[in-house]
Amino acid sequence: MAGQKLKSARTIAVEVLNQCDPVKNYAGPLLDAVLHETDQRQRATDLVFGTLRNHRAIDTVISAFSGRPVERIQGRLLNIIRIGTYELIYSPSTEQYAIVNEAVAGAKTTGGAKQSGFVNAVLRQITRHINNRQISLAQGDASCTLPQSPATGCQFDTSFLPDKETCRAAYLSTVFSLPEWLVAGWLAEFGEESTRFICLASNRRPGLYIRPNPLKTTIDALTEKMTDAEIGFEIVADAVPGTPHGEMIRIKSPRDITQLPGFSEGHFSVQDITASKPVRLLNPQSGWKILDLCAAPGTKTTQLAETTGDSPREIGKDVISRGKATIIATDIDSRRLEMVKENIARLGIKSVNVVPYPNRCSSFVSRRSGYEIQDTIHEKQFDCVLLDVPCSNTGVLARRVEARYRISPETIEKLAGLQAELLRSASGLVKPGGKICYSTCSIQKAENSELIEDFLKENKNFTLVSQQLTLPEAEGLDHDGGYAVILAKCETHDS
Repeated sequence: MAGQKLKSARTIAVEVLNQCDPVKNYAGPLLDAVLHETDQRQRATDLVFGTLRNHRAIDTVISAFSGRPVERIQGRLLNIIRIGTYELIYSPSTEQYAIVNEAVAGAKTTGGAKQSGFVNAVLRQITRHINNRQISLAQGDASCTLPQSPATGCQFDTSFLPDKETCRAAYLSTVFSLPEWLVAGWLAEFGEESTRFICLASNRRPGLYIRPNPLKTTIDALTEKMTDAEIGFEIVADAVPGTPHGEMIRIKSPRDITQLPGFSEGHFSVQDITASKPVRLLNPQSGWKILDLCAAPGTKTTQLAETTGDSPREIGKDVISRGKATIIATDIDSRRLEMVKENIARLGIKSVNVVPYPNRCSSFVSRRSGYEIQDTIHEKQFDCVLLDVPCSNTGVLARRVEARYRISPETIEKLAGLQAELLRSASGLVKPGGKICYSTCSIQKAENSELIEDFLKENKNFTLVSQQLTLPEAEGLDHDGGYAVILAKCETHDS
């Protein structure tokens, strides 16, 4: 970038949003491609994902106070206005005049004086209707206050939101920019208070948690590195109560993961607290043979290896070590399966064989250092199958922002059909006495408890060992939502 003028975070964000159709593509790769063009990487990231998370609320404000429906605003100008509106509402520490001036300057650069005048008029009209950019929700009027956090919101001077008491689903759907049918389902299942917390967590700026790699370091050594680099952190000593290997580290401020000390050396993996629960709940043991059937990108795969000690087969020797777990990882997405290879290489994992996705009862073949390992997959072979299935992502909407634009009752029904099919396949690959660890990053019954109940009715040779539904949380040690269940295959009764 020597000699080339760096772009502002707003310019980068506008470029990304102009290219991003969240129903068809993802903002992340578009953003990654241009982040090198700015020295405000974190702000650009926040502007892109914050605007996408709060899309419906932002458009509601623009339509209510500009006097013009968003459908009648030219697309490129609309994204400039959306970003400015996002900052006015959700970034109260940034001065109003700076937000408006920067938006106007951007509009002038891309469109000229007329366009910049329109952007100026819309944003100044919105600022005139803001009573308090950060007010306690306990004091604010729900009819004109958009929540920013569990405790605060931005209050306007005019009621413009659905009635909170008589139209609860519509209200929560609008202020948190979530599908109304989804919110209505949560209200019916979890109640009003829990649903509000779920909505808040779905729109939070997600915390950053890292899982130390015990094969290469200790939590003390890793935190010492963070201290030396002046990176704020806290140790989560019991990230998953009642399970082994529970220590994780929460990084207190957002930053580029690859620049954290120890990343390139493979000293840690990035993993949310909830995402770490399935493997901890399973508690895999040395000597197990494990199949990770939906492995990409490999975070749980490497967790399996770390938890069981990662003793590799000793390549080129007559005696192959039998003491630790043997892990086979595969995924139907061959492109994403490459990410598993990259992760195990960075972390120094040697007990994982990454193989192409098979047809049932086919063979896995892996080559390492000229030594061929062939495992014929057949009925009742594995001590455990880890099945982290494709899902609706309703527990991780804060991270997978585009999911709120794509899910529908029909897509959840189709996903549940796929999940049931994968579960049936996994059941045939587990030996008597073995286990299936089924997990999702969804909080929908159709993908979780209902699906498991149907499976157990049809498969009397399996029993429920434990299950855990975790709802997303925005306060304290914020975390995603998800579901995990352990199923055991009976020793003597076969299907």
